[in-house]
Amino acid sequence: MQAQASLQAWRAAGAFFKYRGHDIFYRTGGDWSDDSKPVLVLIHGFPTASWDWVRLWDDLCRDCRVAALDMIGFGYSDKPVRYDYSIMDQADLHDAFFAHLEIRACHLFVHDYGDTVAQELLARYLEQGDAAAVTLQSICFLNGGLFPEQHRATLTQKLLHSPLGPFLARLMTRDKFAKGLGEVFGPDTQPDPDEMDAFWALAQEKGGMPRIGHKLLGYITERRRYRERWVGALVHSTLPMTVIDGGLDPVSGAHMVERYRELVPNADTLVLPHVGHYPHWEDPKAVLDGFMNFQSAMPKAR
Repeated sequence: MQAQASLQAWRAAGAFFKYRGHDIFYRTGGDWSDDSKPVLVLIHGFPTASWDWVRLWDDLCRDCRVAALDMIGFGYSDKPVRYDYSIMDQADLHDAFFAHLEIRACHLFVHDYGDTVAQELLARYLEQGDAAAVTLQSICFLNGGLFPEQHRATLTQKLLHSPLGPFLARLMTRDKFAKGLGEVFGPDTQPDPDEMDAFWALAQEKGGMPRIGHKLLGYITERRRYRERWVGALVHSTLPMTVIDGGLDPVSGAHMVERYRELVPNADTLVLPHVGHYPHWEDPKAVLDGFMNFQSAMPKAR
């Protein structure tokens, strides 16, 4: 039950703040009294939560002031049924999070759904320029649908996003959830049953998945609607950016990286050929090494 103990410890070390009247769970780590250390904000993916980062957390906290939240509708945060879940709103949530922690500059380390939230944060930053409340210093993307034309949704995602979604979400079980999530991991790096139980517990917290699972998938439509804005942010950004990608991911694996290299000038990428959609869970050491190499290569002025 190691994963369950880890999950309980994660919850116990967290705190909450209010956003639009709802409780939002978050974690901070590292020495926040040391202003010389950079701020690193981690943004999780669908359908999990900030606990995804637990295998990197302690290492990241040694060099950075680290912060991560469970987005509304995920993990330990509130999951209201009558709510307009959207990437735009999740970006607003992060703006509120920055203000809550008095963050004025930060690096982003993001995954999956969090990639799209980061693209919107980047688009806002490019629009606002010197007037931006928070200076973005760099972005490291893990597997995510950066380009809607390259996103290959799983069957479970397609069904939940269909008109049958509300009905099918209510029928979701632990075994169905595990089957769908397991499909995006590498064949040799699957979560063990205890870990899958923990992922399911996060999705089920506060009655989440059966009530709102289909609503959270609205990001699939949003990615198409805002493609020019979000892809344009990548293409026109002058921030240091990198992609660390699990190549075996059927949703946003090596094929997504190929598109990134086609469209993004001076593309910096690292493909891990032996893992899938959750590289930070499947091979945290390789991801940490890639991230630290990216950070080390940046000009010190940043």
